[in-house]
Amino acid sequence: MFGPRKSIHTMSSQQEGHRLAKTLSWPHLIALGVGAIVGTGIYTLTGVGAERAGPAVILAFAIAGAVCACAALAYAEMATLIPAAGSAYTFSYTAMGEGIAWIVGWSLILEYSLACSTVAVGWSGYLVGWIQAAGVTLPQALLVGPHDGGIINLPAVLVALSVMGMLIAGTRESATLNIILVIIKLVALSVFVAFALPAFQADNLQPFMPYGFGSTEVMGEKRGVMAAAAIVFFAFYGFDAVATSAEEAKNPGRDLTIGIVGSMLVCTIIYMAVAVAAVGALPYTALANSPEPLALVLRSLQQPVAAHLIALAAVVALPSVILVMMYGQSRIFFVMARDGLLPRGLAKVSPRTGAPTLITLVTGVSVAAVAGFFRLDEIAELANAGTLVAFIAVGACLMILRRRFPELPRLFRCPAPYVVGTLAILGCIYLFISLPSSTITRFFLWNVIGLVIYFAYGRRHSDAREPVPVAGA
Repeated sequence: MFGPRKSIHTMSSQQEGHRLAKTLSWPHLIALGVGAIVGTGIYTLTGVGAERAGPAVILAFAIAGAVCACAALAYAEMATLIPAAGSAYTFSYTAMGEGIAWIVGWSLILEYSLACSTVAVGWSGYLVGWIQAAGVTLPQALLVGPHDGGIINLPAVLVALSVMGMLIAGTRESATLNIILVIIKLVALSVFVAFALPAFQADNLQPFMPYGFGSTEVMGEKRGVMAAAAIVFFAFYGFDAVATSAEEAKNPGRDLTIGIVGSMLVCTIIYMAVAVAAVGALPYTALANSPEPLALVLRSLQQPVAAHLIALAAVVALPSVILVMMYGQSRIFFVMARDGLLPRGLAKVSPRTGAPTLITLVTGVSVAAVAGFFRLDEIAELANAGTLVAFIAVGACLMILRRRFPELPRLFRCPAPYVVGTLAILGCIYLFISLPSSTITRFFLWNVIGLVIYFAYGRRHSDAREPVPVAGA
């Protein structure tokens, strides 16, 4: 019904010139996960979440984190069972068939490309704030897109193109640089908590849920804890980018498990501490929609030097998120092209670096274009829609393959797989319907375009549909 399925046993065998080099170990993978997870979500979307849920943004972070924890366990089992590039797309191809795999892969392209663009816009906000705090005035027309009266968000475009250049230089080199950037981010967030937590005031948490728990329309926008969870959810995902690196892991069974589960645990602890410190130190009305909420909190506490350093750390370290997300998207594009669903010429890797140069170039240019012209909150919400579909698919794949192939050795076994898989699916569906209706409409339009491409090109050129040669013929 959903097209041909790929065999688990043949997923890792690829032709020379279309095979990714094994260059990553578990420290690289934890850094990839933390590098993707800790970024725009906590540095910039804290303000957006506070506007939608008030102080209950803390609860929104907890709900989004719980849903992601279920998805992370499913990803860990699937990535070690099928250690091939492509994450949810590859898992869906094996468990459910080509048609579902295409929808998941097309949604992942939306997730990763828009996630890159979201972070680039968030990075631009911190850069402009940091420069202006130093007394330098820049032309507004080159700092924001047309939606805010400008021409183009030039800093966002430049950072996206710079990260593209780093990825073209090679995967291991990019991953090593990412470790350094992750350390800078973690130190900066620790400094923020150390300064903001002592200023905690219980009065700032009242009323705790000004817009209620569910997702309701207020002045044309969805407000409430679940509406906030649907956007701060962006702050948690990123561990799925670790799964896209499965083919490049030196020891997939050990390294992928540590990378996925480890990065989620580290980031959940960090996020709860930062959210409590931020909302407790400053009324949520002051935080609402600030492009640099953490620096704003420190400035309000008369800590201009710390605010300056936090903003500088964001400027230096947020590109690590762009790096990981752009890496993830290029690998999804790469695997879909290698399978014949997109032009196969895109699936060539560089003999020198073992990285897919052409597809990285295409990815970088498209990310830069979106970052230059669109709003941060709209980009993040649309990226979340793609991610939620991918997480739903992985939860389903976990349960399907447990039922279909229970005897296969699993280097990481998800506890209570049918419970975890069901919770991941139901949680993601609820977050999906909590997104703004305009976002859901755009997401379905994106997939309509994708299905047109699939039936016009991908279905006819798919490797899985080519006839298998008969021996001796």
